[in-house]
Amino acid sequence: MLLRRFFCAMLLLLSAASVFPQVRAIEAVRINQTPVIDGSLDDAAWQTAPVMTDFIQNFPTWGQPASRKTEVWIGYDNTSVYVAARLHDDRNSIRKQLTARDAEQRADVDYFSVFFDTYNDHQNGFQFLVTTANVQSDARLGPNLSGDYGEYGDKTWDAVWESKTSIHDDGWIVEMRIPYSALRFADKNVQDWGIQVLRFMRRNNETAFWNPVNPNVNGFVNQFGSLQHLQQIEPPLRLSLSPYVSTGFRSTPQRNGYLNEWLRNGGMDVKYGINESFTLDATLIPDFGQVVSDNVVNNLTPYEVRFQENRPFFTEGTELFNKSGLFYSRRVGATPSGYYGMQRMADANSNLQIVKNPSVTQLYNAIKFSGRTKKKLGIGFFNAITAPMHAIVRDKTTGQETRYETEPLSNYNILVLDQALKGRSYITFTNTNVLRNGAADDANVTALDFSLFDKKNRYAVKGTGRYSKIFSPANSYDGYNTTLLAGKVSGRVQYTAQALIKSDHYDPRDLGYLQSNNEVSYTASASYHQFTPTGPFLNYTYSLNSTYRQLYNPHVFSDFYAEASGFWLFRNFWDVTLYSGYYPDQHDYFVIGSPFTKYARRPAYGYAGLNGSTDSRKRLFVNYNFLLADFFKASNKAYHVVELGARYRFSDKFTLELSNRSERETNYIVNAGRETNGEPIIGFV
Repeated sequence: MLLRRFFCAMLLLLSAASVFPQVRAIEAVRINQTPVIDGSLDDAAWQTAPVMTDFIQNFPTWGQPASRKTEVWIGYDNTSVYVAARLHDDRNSIRKQLTARDAEQRADVDYFSVFFDTYNDHQNGFQFLVTTANVQSDARLGPNLSGDYGEYGDKTWDAVWESKTSIHDDGWIVEMRIPYSALRFADKNVQDWGIQVLRFMRRNNETAFWNPVNPNVNGFVNQFGSLQHLQQIEPPLRLSLSPYVSTGFRSTPQRNGYLNEWLRNGGMDVKYGINESFTLDATLIPDFGQVVSDNVVNNLTPYEVRFQENRPFFTEGTELFNKSGLFYSRRVGATPSGYYGMQRMADANSNLQIVKNPSVTQLYNAIKFSGRTKKKLGIGFFNAITAPMHAIVRDKTTGQETRYETEPLSNYNILVLDQALKGRSYITFTNTNVLRNGAADDANVTALDFSLFDKKNRYAVKGTGRYSKIFSPANSYDGYNTTLLAGKVSGRVQYTAQALIKSDHYDPRDLGYLQSNNEVSYTASASYHQFTPTGPFLNYTYSLNSTYRQLYNPHVFSDFYAEASGFWLFRNFWDVTLYSGYYPDQHDYFVIGSPFTKYARRPAYGYAGLNGSTDSRKRLFVNYNFLLADFFKASNKAYHVVELGARYRFSDKFTLELSNRSERETNYIVNAGRETNGEPIIGFV
């Protein structure tokens, strides 16, 4: 009996050690002679610095030593951190492809990456990545930003740093210089940083880390190693000025011709490092005419389409300003609220001609102040002022022109206080505020978010609370939104339960995004994960989830659904996902619109889907997606999706991709307006 207990205790200790391995540490070395970033390891700095080696696989075989040796050296001086690496391999096995910045995940390429947790809070950090073709990628890491498939943070953030690679018969070499202007860190004489190093080999899709990253453990930054005893860091002045002028011509189709406009603009962007921790970004009369245009979307749903942010000024700092999900930056400088009203007025009266009707609100200026103190308190402040916008309409008979205000002078504000707690826990306060000139509505939203993990990072409790207030001369109102989630977040078996309440008057949309309010929902999910190879699989996951929804006011049923899914990744790197779900009943109040006194009853249905892809390492890569919905109570109702795609890689510089998606649904219910007596009209398309 005693012997059995002894062996059980040893197994438990070994299991705990495998799930929570000892953190590796390396001493930071100050460099006296700056290395030349040329893809060579001849510099004296690399001859004396300690080496980081013995990498451990994260994928495909967790816990095994990396299949190829990797050696990494790190040093620093008063201006920068320097990284060098020798990645042993056979020249013919090294994958190299020229790609766009931040696009290494979609390419046939090997890469090397270093991560820094400069505040050592186990939550926030920076990533710097370089491919064999010396293509750079960088990202900001945060508790809400880590993704799947090798995406570890927000890649819309771009920094200025230096790298060089070279390929040899016995492998390839990387050298990097990361200036302190690209980092933020605490003001301390001696400090420890979290550090992680990654190597990815495309030919076998192997991901290996210096400090082991266990897929059974929730989180990424919390599994970094330690870079110890950086002393007397003296960052340089961080100041950049970018003045510009621009001009152009725009022709907008109207009902009775085209609206032609000459565009002219000029302004300046400023970035100033107040100290090593905080940065001030400012833009004056910006011109975003060079950014990617939005795709045209024919939206038949009752919900607003959310577009991606492409303006450089707004893409930085998302890990702090949008931690609570209340900052939809497209609100700032959006289409004037009266723009479409002017269009409708001119369409309804052929005697009126639009002379001017700006489709974008001009931004006077905007500033962002962000950083984190040595006590791990993140502080963010955002302010933007948009100009009043006016449309000019001409009476064709009299020639008289009338000026209409389509958007008032407006001021947008955000304040964020984010305190990192012990382990992976944090608490965040956010306030957003919009003030508009004249009688237009003002708005304010206050939020508190928290995330608490146990010492072993197995269980978590997360919660949010939001209060919104709309100040209107005609009808002021307020509302709230709260969520609470608890569950097991690490290990093979994971499960969570969540409750959500959005009151009928909760409205954060003046500066945030919300599809719908007036909702109460309860969600439960459970999943089983096999992270190590077994049988024909590299890994697989099974999951179950269900959600019950009802309206907040009135307190009536809305819908319920349950779904089961399975994901399998085979040893040949083909993957398959199979899923199936069922909606026994749906009372759609949102397609009718407020007030919520009537609903469209959608038919009960079940659905099944299959998607997957072939081995993306091959020249020919194929992906597919099939969805079939069976409507049990409506024989004339059908819905299916068929999607096929193919990519062929001719060389490391030329790739051809083709894809087609067919989505077909009969008798889709839409809101077709209202009768003269106010009764809603349901349409079918």
